[in-house]
Amino acid sequence: MFKHIKVKITFVITAAIILSMSIVTLLSIYSMRQLGIADSEKILHLMCETGQKNLDSYFISVERSVDLIATYVETDLEDTDLEDLDQHVDRVRDMFENIASQTNGVLTYYYRIDPDVSRDVKGFWYVDEYGAGFEEHTVTDISSYDTTDTSDLVWFTVPKVYGRSVWLPPYETENLDVYVLSYNVPVYKDGQFIGVIGIEIDYTTMATQVNNIRLYDTGYAFIDDEYGNIIYHPYIDVLSLPEDQIPKVPDGLLIEGLNHYTFEGIEKEGVRLKLHNGMFLTVSVPVNEINGNWEALLHKTVYSSIFVLIIFALLALYFSGTLTKPLIELAKAAKKVSEGDYNIIIKHHSNDEIGILSRSFEKLVSNLRTNIERLKEDNMSLEAATIRDSLTGVRNRFALRRDYELFNEKDIHIMMLDIDDFKSVNDNYGHSVGDYLLKKTGDALIDQFGADNCYRYGGDEFLIVYSDISETDFKKALANLEYQLGEIYIDDKKLPVHFSAGYVYGKTVLMDDLRLMLRQADELLYEAKNAGKNLFIGKPYNRDYAERIKKKEQDAFRHA
Repeated sequence: MFKHIKVKITFVITAAIILSMSIVTLLSIYSMRQLGIADSEKILHLMCETGQKNLDSYFISVERSVDLIATYVETDLEDTDLEDLDQHVDRVRDMFENIASQTNGVLTYYYRIDPDVSRDVKGFWYVDEYGAGFEEHTVTDISSYDTTDTSDLVWFTVPKVYGRSVWLPPYETENLDVYVLSYNVPVYKDGQFIGVIGIEIDYTTMATQVNNIRLYDTGYAFIDDEYGNIIYHPYIDVLSLPEDQIPKVPDGLLIEGLNHYTFEGIEKEGVRLKLHNGMFLTVSVPVNEINGNWEALLHKTVYSSIFVLIIFALLALYFSGTLTKPLIELAKAAKKVSEGDYNIIIKHHSNDEIGILSRSFEKLVSNLRTNIERLKEDNMSLEAATIRDSLTGVRNRFALRRDYELFNEKDIHIMMLDIDDFKSVNDNYGHSVGDYLLKKTGDALIDQFGADNCYRYGGDEFLIVYSDISETDFKKALANLEYQLGEIYIDDKKLPVHFSAGYVYGKTVLMDDLRLMLRQADELLYEAKNAGKNLFIGKPYNRDYAERIKKKEQDAFRHA
């Protein structure tokens, strides 16, 4: 069939090139597909984890407020006779007002005395119904209820019957017609149940945080319980539906971690993680959106490969017996590419067919390398979006956790800063002004300390971690920061806001030094608050002191 050596060579060379390029293309397609899927799943998990951390941070802040009050209540009860309960309640009222006003999203707070303990002293219930401040409301007459029946008056009966702190799922609070979540702690005196301390947070506060979790074009997040009952969904008005009509989470999503499932004929991927209060957060995205980026690159790679293969086949007609040596060089290059090494150099660059083939092969590999690098850059951009706070431009707590190792064995300054009475700014001027103030605060921190050293720790609280700077230079930066923060205007009107901060400086020697320094800086921030606010306090790092702070917090948590 093949009588001429040129035809034979052309056939063999063409077959070899087609086979080699097919293998290279298939391997490249497989590698790109695996890389695209793995990175997309990682980003989906990181997005859910970031949302989980933000929600948990909020829930934990509410728990800490209630646990702090509960600790104070039981301590005060130790020195109080039950005949003096009214005086005890007044003392708790004063402390609770201060704590609740500094806890974000609190709708109501209360301290209710068990009717079995006192019929005269009932406790108190305060409500911030319109965002204008807490006002005392008439308390529910608990004596008309069976306080051992957990099907009614759940905020009181559940912690009483089970004798432990509890988060309750959303329910409609009495007299206000508002859906809330609540955290409630039973309090005791000498083993006797006295009553319940609790805070109710607005259901919409949680919903707003969930709505901010977005990925790709149509990805979204929702909240459900351990049985798959949907608690909040951005596209389902759960509160307006009868209980028997509320849809459940698809069976394929009831396992923690990454899940593949189909909903209404659409193939999806979702990550489900448990929240601190027992609920679950799920981030769901259609598979076609996840695969969209790398599939487009695959199509370009396939088309480029087909085009180059056609060129190679045409050029093979002109090859001669002198092709042996350059073909060996091409085969070696193809082998390197099939092993994933795209950094090839082909020495044969003559103007004949082999030279054209060599340059075309280099161009194909260059396109493959460029496409893979572009895919990596796209994924890096998506990953960067998960570590940056979208409102202020500074890094978030996920970035802080990722950066911990960067500050090992370094001289660092750590500063905790927040806005004094930030809730009153939101209440008096609106949340848009509050967001503007947070943005200007982030701008000022970036101006003085650089974007890589600034973190939004939560709410109106910011964190600076600055390494290798002297105390003198740090104080100069602080002075500039105080001036810049004091000159925040909106519509040519200076905002009457102040800031408080606590910072520590020293060298991180052990692995837990950074976390201990964070605790000490946080304690100094509270000192600044307690000293009248609008104050910056800085001290050297004291490991023993920081460990005492840690132990105190742990003891408070264990005795809560």
